[in-house]
Amino acid sequence: MRERPLRGGAVLQECPTCGHLRRDLTSAPAGHREHAYGGEPTLDRIRLGLTYSALRRASPRPSSVFEIGYGAGGLLRRFHDDGAEIGGADPDQLEVDVDPVVRSEGRLWRAPVEQLAEHDIATDLVYGIHVLEHVVDPARTLQVTFDLLRPGGVAQFLTPAGDSTGSRWYGDAWWMLEDPTHIRFFTADSLARLAHAAGFVDVHVRRPVLDSVVTDVASLARVVAREPRPAGALSSRPVLALGAASTPFVVGARLAHRRMRPTLQLVARRPGHA
Repeated sequence: MRERPLRGGAVLQECPTCGHLRRDLTSAPAGHREHAYGGEPTLDRIRLGLTYSALRRASPRPSSVFEIGYGAGGLLRRFHDDGAEIGGADPDQLEVDVDPVVRSEGRLWRAPVEQLAEHDIATDLVYGIHVLEHVVDPARTLQVTFDLLRPGGVAQFLTPAGDSTGSRWYGDAWWMLEDPTHIRFFTADSLARLAHAAGFVDVHVRRPVLDSVVTDVASLARVVAREPRPAGALSSRPVLALGAASTPFVVGARLAHRRMRPTLQLVARRPGHA
């Protein structure tokens, strides 16, 4: 690994081969907020709908799903209401209440997914939404994901793009560094390598246009106002209003410039037939 200095004084560690970025709070505190969750409920509901649509496009009719890092269970509830069996693992990092239907109907573990290797689980779709950037051993996470899937099953992960323009444009004010539990950022290359190493085939890494649409505005807010924000940039109503107003321009810019898209979506399949 080599040092990757950012504007503002933070330093990340970068793999010279695949561009993967590692971060610790000692060398890259980056004005982080106090809590892992720094979203906004209305934006979260919109994002949940967009994410569900993206997952279904790559996995149209899964009969069973398993979510790594299910949080409040909003996505699992969508799959449940569409007739799928649901399950998941979450160490409760976000400290949020779980949907009561998901809690009663789902097969849930309050633990990291790596602890489930010995359990009898076989499912059509395993996914994680902004979870890989938090884990200490992503290779192990992908291997367990592979083992949870039936032959022919699909894995999907969304994670911040370390090869997007964000860190280069905004330096340590990049909004993805606001979360103190973000310890790594993948590139398209490093994410594909990880999936291939776990045994997956038909590996595709996409760059969704509509994920994290307020990232640029939140990053700019952190550039302009350097005072501590314990609750995060999105706790500010003016930032939220500017984010909503700028969405059409942000989407247009992302359509024209792929590297402005702050998220990677991994879609990969376990070999074999269900």
